[in-house]
Amino acid sequence: MSPAAASPDQIQRLMAQYPAVAALPAALREPVLASHAQAMTVPPGTLLFDEGQACQGFPLVLAGEVRVARGAPNGRSLELYRVQCGELCVASTSCLFGQVALAAHGITTEPCELVLLDPLGFALWTEHEGFRRYVFGIFADRIADLMALAEAVAFQRLDQRLAGALLGHGAVLQTTHQQLADELGTVREIVTRLLKRFEREGWLSLGRERIELRDPAALRALAGGG
Repeated sequence: MSPAAASPDQIQRLMAQYPAVAALPAALREPVLASHAQAMTVPPGTLLFDEGQACQGFPLVLAGEVRVARGAPNGRSLELYRVQCGELCVASTSCLFGQVALAAHGITTEPCELVLLDPLGFALWTEHEGFRRYVFGIFADRIADLMALAEAVAFQRLDQRLAGALLGHGAVLQTTHQQLADELGTVREIVTRLLKRFEREGWLSLGRERIELRDPAALRALAGGG
């Protein structure tokens, strides 16, 4: 990581991507950015925060993507959500509001640029009603997503979940079977077996770290329980 004060260009991009920041009074926004925020550029695969740790700050993503997941003692992990430009991290939010340890870890999936508010800066901004409402609104949306994920894990078959995950990545995926297994919270061997079954059905074709969808309609029907 390479923390530094946010540049004028980064501040302009931050306000463009996070309208709630732009809507803050300048007398509140500017001192926090000057004294309680750092800009960071990090490579893919960087662990930004880890389970059981105290939250060091509130990340605002300017570019790139952060994968937030929950780990298990056996080394497997279940992806909870991803944070992209203009989005907020629920794990960091709940940690800061509740003053508890982080319940998930965050790893960059690609080169990332972000502004990190320290806990005091986050507290100062959330005293403003408009920013607080914005944070709680995003928080509510993420909680709904996590409830849907919990339902899928508990009640939906793995082949349905895999079909849905494939559709969510687009027509051509540059990924490995292990990465898909991590996303679904299962083991690579099961994902590989299901992918080969899908290939035999003619729904997709497999290559080296590449999956091309051939019949999205069939995958969509499976994902929907058909």
